[in-house]
Amino acid sequence: MAVFTPPEQAGTRRGAQWPARRPVNAAENGVDALDALLLSRIQFGFVITFHILFPAFTIGLAHWLAFLEWRWLRTRDTLWRDLYFFWLRIFAISFGMGVVSGIVMSFQFGTNWAVLSERAGAILGPLLAYEVLTAFFLEASFLGVMLFGWNRVSPKLHLFSTCMVALGTLFSTFWILAANSWMQTPQGHEIIDGMFHPVDWWAIIFSPSFPYRLAHMVLAAFITTCMVIGGVSAWYLRRGVHIDGGRRMLKLAVAFAAIALPLQVLVGDLHGLNVGEHQPVKLAAMEAHWEQGEPGAGVPLVLFAWPDEAAESNRYELAIPRLGSLILTHSWDGEIEPLTAVPASERPPVAPVFWGFRIMVGLGVAMLLLALASAWAWWRGWLFESKWLLNGWRLLSPAGFVALVAGWYVVEIGRQPYVVYGLLRTSEAVSPNITAAAVMTSLITYAVAYAVIFGAGIWYLLGLVRKGPQRHEDAPGTEGGDKTPARPLSVGDRDDAQTEGA
Repeated sequence: MAVFTPPEQAGTRRGAQWPARRPVNAAENGVDALDALLLSRIQFGFVITFHILFPAFTIGLAHWLAFLEWRWLRTRDTLWRDLYFFWLRIFAISFGMGVVSGIVMSFQFGTNWAVLSERAGAILGPLLAYEVLTAFFLEASFLGVMLFGWNRVSPKLHLFSTCMVALGTLFSTFWILAANSWMQTPQGHEIIDGMFHPVDWWAIIFSPSFPYRLAHMVLAAFITTCMVIGGVSAWYLRRGVHIDGGRRMLKLAVAFAAIALPLQVLVGDLHGLNVGEHQPVKLAAMEAHWEQGEPGAGVPLVLFAWPDEAAESNRYELAIPRLGSLILTHSWDGEIEPLTAVPASERPPVAPVFWGFRIMVGLGVAMLLLALASAWAWWRGWLFESKWLLNGWRLLSPAGFVALVAGWYVVEIGRQPYVVYGLLRTSEAVSPNITAAAVMTSLITYAVAYAVIFGAGIWYLLGLVRKGPQRHEDAPGTEGGDKTPARPLSVGDRDDAQTEGA
């Protein structure tokens, strides 16, 4: 039986109280303690911003590779094979950088957030272990075959390996979002002596926000990859190189975007309704909704504003009356809970949530309009001749990444001041003995290391994109001459890029 502890009962279960440790208070514990909390949050935000980019990209790339190889086996058209090897190299580098950034992120749970690990470890630990047992083992088992097994195993087995790697990325997404969704909408647990203990694993995994967040994240990953593929294709077409491959990839990107982006709008709407039901303060922050209006007046849709938390109002507000009610509640005069309904100490930082949501939605609308316009141009027969549309794909090729990070900021900042929503405050979850100097030192170290490692990795990826798909005259999987290298990254060192017909 699921057990959900509402915020007003937080900290009490079976008569047990939270331990006496209180939230960090600068007046009592000194400014250093508060700085350690702030710096720990900044560090986690910095690391996860980098980390989320690469897994999201590889989720989409893995499925794109499975499609390309399937088409190659069905048609034996060498262009499909050439495109497969081109994106395989990009996948390998991106996958490696995602693994590196994920390892760094896991360290922080022990160093910076020891109390969270201690109190919620009985729930979060098994969920993360399931991710390793399913996704990581599946990917590790078949990734080597995918990268190095071409012409060493049968074509069908190689395709099966590619599909298993793609499936592994979905398993990873499933378990990571199950853990994060439980922290957003916790249920299925009980609290004994300040510790979270599982009662109903089914309720823990399938928490109220999980289905919507899983669908939203997977679609976001696919769209992010789709925009990169379309942007690279448009870049080739504008330069007049790799024409055949560019046209084929752009058609597929347009077709997928024209389907996935409207579907993402629908999923986002359902997700918003779920947030309003289970995290109303977050929804109020997303809309910078401070005061309840007159009965029946509805909620306006705030297009632009500068949220002033001190004054509990918006400056320079530009809003459309009642449209917020229609979008947020599907009712012309519906209401949502305002920010002033809870004390200031229970509210998240409003400005980053408000602006992050608008950046995400704004980029989503721009991508949707581009996809629909491109689909129309394709139908009319002038997609590849339209400089405006090709430049639009080039301009919006990173839009998926930006929207993804902005949306993640909305999700994570919007649940503050709690790390487990309504039950465990972020200030209570930080490691008690950590110092600001230690966190600052590790933050600077991470920043320098990331600048070097990921800077070099991204530069290498851009080099692969500049070279473009290579023509493979002979059977792939053999070394020497113009044959496809057995090592999927070795072609990145070649300078004999083919610029036509690949």
